[in-house]
Formats: sequence, C-alpha cells, structure tokens
Amino acid sequence: MTDRDHPEVRDAVRALCKEFDGPYWQKVDEARAYPEAFVDALTKAGWMAALIPEEYGGSGLSLTVASVIMEEITRSGGNAGCCHGQMYNMNTLLRNGSEEQKKKYMPKIATGELRLQSMGVTEPTAGTDTTSIKTTAVLKGDRYVVNGQKVWTSRLQHSELMILLARTTPLAEVKKKSEGMTIFLVDTREAIGKGLTVKPIRNMVNHETNEVFIDNLEIPVENRIGEEGKGFKYILDGLNAERILIASECIGDGHWFIEKASTYSKERVVFGRPIGQNQGIQFPIAEAYMEIEAANLMRYKAAALFDEKKHCGAEANMAKHLCAKASWEAANVCIQTYGGFGFAAEYDVERKFRETRLYLVAPISTNLILSYVAEHVLGMPRSF
Repeated sequence: MTDRDHPEVRDAVRALCKEFDGPYWQKVDEARAYPEAFVDALTKAGWMAALIPEEYGGSGLSLTVASVIMEEITRSGGNAGCCHGQMYNMNTLLRNGSEEQKKKYMPKIATGELRLQSMGVTEPTAGTDTTSIKTTAVLKGDRYVVNGQKVWTSRLQHSELMILLARTTPLAEVKKKSEGMTIFLVDTREAIGKGLTVKPIRNMVNHETNEVFIDNLEIPVENRIGEEGKGFKYILDGLNAERILIASECIGDGHWFIEKASTYSKERVVFGRPIGQNQGIQFPIAEAYMEIEAANLMRYKAAALFDEKKHCGAEANMAKHLCAKASWEAANVCIQTYGGFGFAAEYDVERKFRETRLYLVAPISTNLILSYVAEHVLGMPRSF
C-alpha cells in the first residue's frame, strides 16, 4: 500500500483538517488546552466511529483505514494524540467485551455521547513492567473494590469511559506473571470524586495526561471485560492497535516535516541561491524521505496482519519503532533546514518537533521493543 490508497478517506480527512490550520493548533498549544472543536468536528464527521461495526452505529472500517485517518491528521499539521485513544481502546472492548456491553456503549460512543479515550495501565513503580502492577481489585459481592495508582493516563479529563487494568490474583499466586490481571470499564462520571482522583501532569507537549489515585473505588461486576485473570491478554489487542496507529501518526508527521523542509529549501535564498541547491541541505532531506517510505511499509504490514486477526506483536512493535525513528530524523532535518526560524512558533516546526519526539519514548520505549525483537523474534536470551 502507498499514500495513494484510500483516496476518498484521505481527501475527506484533509478537507476537515484544513478548517483547523496552523494558527488554530498554535493557540491550543499556547493555552495548553484540549482541541475540543477539532475532536467534535472529527466525531460529527463519523471518523471517531471508524472502527465501530455498522450494527452499533459506526462505519465498520479496518484498522488500516483508521491508521490512514490518524496519518492524515498529523500530515495536515494537527496532533492526533488528542483522539487516537478512542481508536485503539475500541479494539479491546470490541474483541473482548460481551454483547450486552457492546450494545450498551458502542452506539453512544459512535455518536459522541460517550467517549472511550483513556486506558489506565501504567503505574509509577512498575513502569514498563506491566505484570508487576500493584493496583488490586477484590471481588466483594456484586462489585470489585479497587485500590492503587496509575500514571500517564491520557485524555481522562475528556473521556466518560476508561479501561482499567488491575490485579485480581496476587502475583505470588499465579504460574505466569501475565496471569491474574483483569480489565474493567470505568464510568468516570460516577468514579471521579468517589474513589477516583485525577491529578494533571504538565509536560513538554500539550498532551492531556494524568496521575490517577484509586481509593476503594467500586466497580460493578458487569463492568468487567471478559474473564477474570485474562486482562493482560485482552489489552494486547488494544496495545498492538495503539502501536500501529502511533506508527501511522509518525508517518504523517514525517511527511509534514519533509514537505516543510523541501519547500522551505527551495524558497529560502542565501548567498544568491536557494539553500536546497546545496547537497548539505538536500541530501539529508532525501535520506529522511527514504527512511519514512521504508518505515511505512512495515506500518502497512502490521495493520494488514491485525485486520486479518493474525499475530502481529512483532510487526506492530517494529512498525512503531521504525516509524517513530524515521519521523524524529525528519524532524531534525526540518529544524536544521529552517535554522533559527525553526524555533519560531509561527512556523509550527518547533511544536511538531516536540510532539513527534514523544513517540520514541511512549507508548512503548525503544529499548523494550529492541529486547522484544531480540528475545521473541531472534530467540536470544532475555536481557532483563
């Protein structure tokens, strides 16, 4: 596949994004605000319901098409981090939720009445070692009582629903570390102030993310997703989708940087000629473009495997790694091409530079991907 695939989707998303130009994103970034108007427009146009089956009011599109939507948002100069959570969280509920849960929530999510944009997984002590989480859920009658803490829980202040991972069987009592964890669907409207406390984290990019403190939060049994103890397996569906969508956003960012750099290099005249005439300027731009194109192939391979319901853990990880790396190289090339002007907010380069840097660190670190490939693909000894 190439960027010429799904032209009708690309054209429609680009047309919507044109209404939210550079100055719009600059104002949102400067105010450290949530882009409500953009997300509302995306929802009303039906793009936020892309992965929801038609029987529940959505479009029933594939993850590949959803990835094109995310790519076009970043390629148009926007920040898809404000809305990508609903896309990948959807897969956890779709693939593992009960029919009753899907009928109850999906139609309202499709219309935008409810938003499922948040997932509480990461904890301050466990970090990337998810199997060592300390948040517990104890069944008492018809409710689970949850206690613990989460960190880097994004978009929680703009989401009525959150997927929460908690340990229901102590780590010492399971045969495999990945067992004994369960996922729940939390209604934040009922939970906040009644066992759930949210503390915003100010960060380098304008990304709404939070610390979450959980103190005797009661969750009805019917809000458990799937079987008790199999939560880690269930969230992998969401995490693989997340990595593929993030990879797609990085491809969009990369193309944005390349287009900005190449255009500027042709227009900017120094010493009586365009700076892009110098090999020292044009060669790094050409190199960055090739890296983006190569990484994009892995993104499409991972998305195709996911849509076919085939194992795609390695491909999703590799796609995220390669695309984030290629995007960051393109960002460096772009800011170097602009020189001092690259640091001026009016050109958007510095904003996008900050935004794309995030994806080398999160949602899964570079080192964890490399260790995954070394151990699970190449059969090398576990390094930690």
